[in-house]
Order: sequence, then structure tokens, then C-alpha cells
Amino acid sequence: MNKRKWNNFWKKFWFIVWKDDSFKGWIISLIFLLIVIKGIFFPLLSLVTGTPLPLAIVESCSMYHDKNILSDFDLWWENHEQKYFPFLIEKSEFESFHFKNGFNKGDILFVTGIKPENVKNGQIIIFDTGGGTPVIHRVVSVTREGEKYIFSTIGDNNNGQLAVEKIIYENQLVGTPRANILPYAGWIKLIFFEIQRNPTQRGFCEEN
Repeated sequence: MNKRKWNNFWKKFWFIVWKDDSFKGWIISLIFLLIVIKGIFFPLLSLVTGTPLPLAIVESCSMYHDKNILSDFDLWWENHEQKYFPFLIEKSEFESFHFKNGFNKGDILFVTGIKPENVKNGQIIIFDTGGGTPVIHRVVSVTREGEKYIFSTIGDNNNGQLAVEKIIYENQLVGTPRANILPYAGWIKLIFFEIQRNPTQRGFCEEN
């Protein structure tokens, strides 16, 4: 393809993608954007952040606090402190944890990779359970087995630990959320999958 034909091609392509207001133009624009986001943006973001999951949608209510970011921490702690006794985590310590008021179903989190030796108590991690969607819970115990780190987590809004989170090996680590960048925006995707979920897991969150 010579230079002239190449220039004509890009002029037509640019018109169809950005200026064509026809139905065909909208479809082509949408496909183009999906290819750019999936094939370029996310791979680059994964490379920069050091995790295969740089943006994570919260899909459950396990980290929810009543009234979300406006949660009354004192009241929340009063209702949940019993489950932290076995891990020797006190109220004053919990208040210093990142995301001390948790987050809500549908929130989109910005995630970075993390080295096992840098994971601390109270930090929220994302880990792979081998069963599909990774879990996003708070670390309540960090131990070592030889040179390997082992973690244990619990959901802020759960009454106890899941079987899969009592022993989490370092090779299961996916990353750690750094910021809640788009609260509730993940519902744009979640709403299409709600019908497939267990009826007890559908809809908006309530505190346990």
C-alpha cells in the first residue's frame, strides 16, 4: 500500500470511527473502543501496576459497612468486634487501617501488585481461590512457613471466615486495592449478571 492509499485509508477510518453518526458508524466505533481498551489499555495498565487485575469491581457485600463511606465506625465496631478478638485486633488498631469503612458492592477499585513480605495486618488483599472470581478481604493474620508467607483474611461484613481464606499462600496474591476510584459504577456490569447469582446475594447491601 503506497503512501497515498494509506492516507486515504486512515481518513476513511477516522471518519467512520469518530465522525460517522450512522448506526454502522456507532457499531464500528464501539468495537474499536473495546479493542483498544481490551487489547492495549488494560495490558499496559497491568504492566504498570504489576497485577493482572488493575481495576476490580466489588461483586459482593462482604466488605460493606452500614451507610458505606458515611458509616458510623463506633457503631460498626460495636457490632463486629467479637470476630476480631481471636486475631488480637483492637478498635484503635482497626481505625488506622486503610478502608476502615470498607466499600460497597459495585465499587471499582484501583489495584496494584504487592510483594508478600509487604503485606500487613489490616491491609485488604485480592487473592485467587482457584474457583473463579478473586476474593477481596482484609488480612487478619500474617505468618511464615520457612521462606514463604501465609495469610488469613476475613470480610468486614462477614460473621466468620470462609474456608478458602483461612490459609492463603503467597502465590495466590493478585494485588491490593489502593483507591475506590468509581463508587457504584461497577453496577453497569453487575446488573447483567445479578439474575445468575444466588437470590441471597442479589441486590444492594445490608449490614450483617
